[in-house]
Amino acid sequence: MLHVPLNSDLKADVLDAVPALIAIHDTDHNIVWANKAYLKSTGLALGEIAGKKCYSSWRLDTPCRGCPVTLAIEDGEPHEAELTPQNQHNWPVSQGSWQSLSVPLKDAEGRTIGAVETAIEITDRKRSEDALHALTTELETRIRQRTAELDEAVETLRRAFDSSPIGKALVSPDGRFLNGNAALCRILGYSKEELLTKSFQDVTHPDDLEADLAAVRQVLAGEVDAYEMEKRYVHKEGNLVCAQLNVSLVRDGDGRPLFFVSQIQDITKRKQAERVEAELRDQLLQAQKMETVGRLAGGVAHDYNNMLGVILGHSELAIAGMEPENPLRDDLQEIHEAAERARGITKQLLAFARRQTIAPQVLDLNVAVEGILKMLRGLIGENIALAWSPAAELWPVKLDHAQLDQLLANLCVNARDAISDVGHITVETKNIVFDEAYCAAHEEFVPGEFVMLAVSDDGHGMDKGIRGHIFEPFFTTKPLGQGTGIGLSTVYGIMKQNGGFINVYSEPEEGTTFRLYLPRHVGETVKLRKPRTADIPYGQGETILVVEDDGLLLKLTRKMLEGLGYAVLTAGRPSEAMQLVEERAGRIHLLITDVVMPEMNGKELAERLHGAYPAIKCLFMSGYTANVIAHHGIVEAGVHFIEKPASRKDLADKIREVLESAD
Repeated sequence: MLHVPLNSDLKADVLDAVPALIAIHDTDHNIVWANKAYLKSTGLALGEIAGKKCYSSWRLDTPCRGCPVTLAIEDGEPHEAELTPQNQHNWPVSQGSWQSLSVPLKDAEGRTIGAVETAIEITDRKRSEDALHALTTELETRIRQRTAELDEAVETLRRAFDSSPIGKALVSPDGRFLNGNAALCRILGYSKEELLTKSFQDVTHPDDLEADLAAVRQVLAGEVDAYEMEKRYVHKEGNLVCAQLNVSLVRDGDGRPLFFVSQIQDITKRKQAERVEAELRDQLLQAQKMETVGRLAGGVAHDYNNMLGVILGHSELAIAGMEPENPLRDDLQEIHEAAERARGITKQLLAFARRQTIAPQVLDLNVAVEGILKMLRGLIGENIALAWSPAAELWPVKLDHAQLDQLLANLCVNARDAISDVGHITVETKNIVFDEAYCAAHEEFVPGEFVMLAVSDDGHGMDKGIRGHIFEPFFTTKPLGQGTGIGLSTVYGIMKQNGGFINVYSEPEEGTTFRLYLPRHVGETVKLRKPRTADIPYGQGETILVVEDDGLLLKLTRKMLEGLGYAVLTAGRPSEAMQLVEERAGRIHLLITDVVMPEMNGKELAERLHGAYPAIKCLFMSGYTANVIAHHGIVEAGVHFIEKPASRKDLADKIREVLESAD
């Protein structure tokens, strides 16, 4: 057995005072000596364990696995091991856990003669470590789960960001794009790689940039948390994109700006639809206004025509019955001429209201226009050159020749007034075809074949604001007393009445061009009638029944007809006319009737009388045509019509034409 000389009791006392377990082993693994702590842990006295194997003191049948004492004796090096139930198959749980360190004992020659084992109990530490390990394992598991959840959430957000139909972007505080989704790339026309090389300033319309930057400065300064605005972006191809922009700022924990989150919704189509809706609304309001004024103008003109008829008729009769040297003759002549001028105004009002009495003919516009060029040159004056540029092989149109006179007269006078000194006016014609594709891009146009009649001048022109009102009745830019404001309204009414349309091209100081488009007529043209002779044809005693609800006009008409040699019957209402015819035995050659009357209209009266008296002929008269005898102001074929007010000569000519007609 190894002898361990401690040399003094003091050394033994010191080792006994150490709380760690200390034991000295010989090379056979037998315990030579142990301190009090070791003995206390085993519950044995030194005499009971001295000379015995160390594992027997712990009531084990076999040595510990990886015993540090054994290893230190075998290789002469220190060895350390944990003796715990987890790493020692034969270590009893009741013995707790120990940290064991064994160092070899060597003699003077360096030979190993034993080993000193020192052990400290680490049961509480191991429990803490085990608890910490379990907690760490649980935390790691939870972290992995949370990380997976966060990864899934981030992936969901990424997919939502990329797949959103609304453009989304992350933008740095200085405006650079940090990220952008597919919708934004589609809106702006850039690939994602291209987008990330740009800033929002690069793709913003210059006129909208300052407002956007001002809002950004407010957000960065903390004055507002977010902002929204409508703005325009510039697409990669150069076209403009209208967008609704919503922007908010993300800050870090210390309040420093990190990045902006922007939502960009393309509202280009919506804005276009709003513009179209606004234009349509304006057009509807304009149409309603024009219709209202047209009804008023038509009604006033109709009543006014009756009064003019009385004035014109009586002045004609008075002048015809006076001697040339009578001093009142000149005064009556002035009255008659003033009434004629007033008659021209009512014609314009009726044309604007689309109630003008018209008798369209199939015309060659080139021939018709050439026939009135002399009159037009007289209207515009010698200081303005009038050029005529007719197109070859021009298609025919169906138009009342008097309306053509009105169109050209109004447009040429308007052009004349736009030229301050000397200038040029050009009248031209042209065949033109509009297809559906062209009309889809030009909302004012209608598909089909048209004949264009254009009047151009090199006058002062018009801006957009004036162009938007020129066809409104009584709108004029001329000084007070110069112009009625219904000339272009008349042009508008005539074109609408004939199924055509107008386009105006004008810029300030660049002149103006009015282009009138009349539908092509498929048919033969007719030669214009030569003016009638100045002789007034008289009657041959034929009987004429006149039905007119205006008493003054009825009285005048009777006086004029009797002066022309006719026997005249008069009735103020259709019922009176029916009764008069039933009571009269003699023949009635001609019925002259107003169109619109109480009880029944003129056409119904004519039909009833014709049923009873098939030989009776009919002449309708009115200030405007009614739908009972006309369709949209166009007199039906075979119907005889005279416009009120009619002069004595016009009435005489028309009566002879009807009486001598074959129908």
